[in-house]
Amino acid sequence: MAENKKKISKLFYIFIFAHLVLWTVVPSLVNVNLPLDTIEALAWGSNLEWGFNKHPPVSAFFPQVFFMIFGSQDWAYYFLSQIFVVTSFYFVFKLSNEMTNNIRLSLISVLLLEGIYFYNFTTPEYNVNIAQLPFWSITVYLAWKIFDKKDPDVINLILLGIFAAVGFLSKYLFLYLLISIDLLFFYFIFIKKYFKFKFSYLISLEVFLLLLIPHFIWLIDNDFVTITYGLSRTGNEEFQIINHIKYPVLFILKQIGILVPFFILCLFLIKKFKFSFTLKDKKTAFLFFVNIVPVCLVLITSILLGSKIRTMWMTPFYLFNGVLFVYLFKKQINIKKINNFLYCFLFLFLFSPFVYGYISLSNDNKRTDYPGKQIAEKVQLEWNKNFDEPIEFVIGDEWKAGNLSYHIKSRPKWEGFLGNNEILNEAKEYICIDDICVGTYK
Repeated sequence: MAENKKKISKLFYIFIFAHLVLWTVVPSLVNVNLPLDTIEALAWGSNLEWGFNKHPPVSAFFPQVFFMIFGSQDWAYYFLSQIFVVTSFYFVFKLSNEMTNNIRLSLISVLLLEGIYFYNFTTPEYNVNIAQLPFWSITVYLAWKIFDKKDPDVINLILLGIFAAVGFLSKYLFLYLLISIDLLFFYFIFIKKYFKFKFSYLISLEVFLLLLIPHFIWLIDNDFVTITYGLSRTGNEEFQIINHIKYPVLFILKQIGILVPFFILCLFLIKKFKFSFTLKDKKTAFLFFVNIVPVCLVLITSILLGSKIRTMWMTPFYLFNGVLFVYLFKKQINIKKINNFLYCFLFLFLFSPFVYGYISLSNDNKRTDYPGKQIAEKVQLEWNKNFDEPIEFVIGDEWKAGNLSYHIKSRPKWEGFLGNNEILNEAKEYICIDDICVGTYK
């Protein structure tokens, strides 16, 4: 038995290593330039603050750390994205093992995620959605460690507050998970009276709020710009009653479409569609609250506000779908059919990067075909004709100016959009080319 566990654990680590290498190498070979959201994060990272015009700060922090280590090497940011993905896989594996006490099912619960394109095809583009993944998975895992014990460890409570705060500072949608976890504890403490409320549970909340104070101050100082931006992306600037029906229906249809390959993989495993579901079972209840409730809360938001839910926003929401499946159907999973499942898994595992590479090579009008490095070289040459000092700042939109910030050797700070005349008025030297300005500080 112990030898079998070691073998399956080894297979898990082989899988996540293969996933990391494959999805780092393929985009590094076929893309000319980094994707839009990655360049945007690097632009913000060049001038780190407690928030930016679109998002809170954490998604920009990690690319900046990588830039300090690797510089402008594209592969490093594909690698960063995959580190976030496989880290989330690791905590999915750990939670599944604690839920099922079956390491084989734990491996299956992770392999099933290859049927959801959020965890393969879209992962080369590091962005705020990818940035949530490890913190989402760790937060869920820590919540389980606390929920599973009637007398939780203070260390786990503190860690939960820390990782919940970092997740929230990656993207505000993280709040849907946190609300769902709060509802879980409320349900079992005050309704089911499974265990008594203790003030020690508030440690997580206190740590969470404490870590958010700098960002809240930044929000106030910047007129809540990130919240305004988020609301503008939901498409509910004008009240239209049809939106309260249209957008929720579209949301449901898109989620079903996204999960079709996942469901196909599941069908290769079960003998018959039969399972028992009861919230009296604390493991079932926990998985229900971290898998189903967050999606339902998003749907309710769409219904109440008539807001559009963009597909990529749901990236972290399905991380534990595999765990939910293997736990509910653990008695129905037919290990004799495992070969058919593995064939289907391998097909998806290899087909997805093949399609990604084919699309990238066959279409030369994508953002990842932008000649960012060549444009940066031209700007640098033009600058060198007039000045001797290195370029210290760049002004323009996150894409064009962000590419300059990334590719120019001196790593100039991104100072916002061209309308930021205050920077130019106080600049020592600067030049403007089309809709981009570069310069030095006084």
